[in-house]
Amino acid sequence: MSGDREAAAGEPAVRYETEVTEVGAEVAAFVEAGVLVWFDDTAPEELRWFSVLHRPTVTVGGVEPGDVVHIDDRAMRVTAVGEVANANLVSLGHLDLKANGAFEPPMPGDVCVEQTELPEIRPGTRLRIVAGDPGDQVDGAGAGHDASRKGST
Repeated sequence: MSGDREAAAGEPAVRYETEVTEVGAEVAAFVEAGVLVWFDDTAPEELRWFSVLHRPTVTVGGVEPGDVVHIDDRAMRVTAVGEVANANLVSLGHLDLKANGAFEPPMPGDVCVEQTELPEIRPGTRLRIVAGDPGDQVDGAGAGHDASRKGST
């Protein structure tokens, strides 16, 4: 099955889940800049040097502001989702994850999370995106606004 995962009662729905299979040579430099570029492990050679390659197990997609991205034991709230980000994620396993706290994505394919230091990525690292609590959506004016913008200008 291409990965529909039903949430157990009281648990948030898993929208996307994957495991890292390979880490490009320049990923650490991108992490320092607050960016992680993900492609599924069928990506062409010219994209591998700067990408986190992975094999998805849940590909429901539908990432929205307020959802939570888990990278191993690190959790980051989604603040903005570009207009093509979900299509890219589901069809290509492509995710431009930016830890910039932006409420408007800089590029149409970006998924922005709260401004934070990104974790080290290595083969075996797990990424999971889960539905946020509907009462805690990040919209630039509601719950999560002040916490997500803390430290930004």
